[in-house]
Amino acid sequence: MKFHVPDMSCNHCVASITKAIREVSSDAHVVCDLHERIVEVLNLVEKSPQEIIAVLDEVGYEATLIEAQA
Repeated sequence: MKFHVPDMSCNHCVASITKAIREVSSDAHVVCDLHERIVEVLNLVEKSPQEIIAVLDEVGYEATLIEAQA
């Protein structure tokens, strides 16, 4: 899954986002592109895009789904 996270602007943001996602899915692999403000989540098991958006919202980051897993 790929998300646009417009408020992600620094490595602290990356760390907070990664930690939040890994707390709900410990096997998730999180790749953040600061320049494009894109968060890609791989190996996500049994979590919907809406659940990830809610998790990011809880830690203060608005996110929009760009691409769901095929």
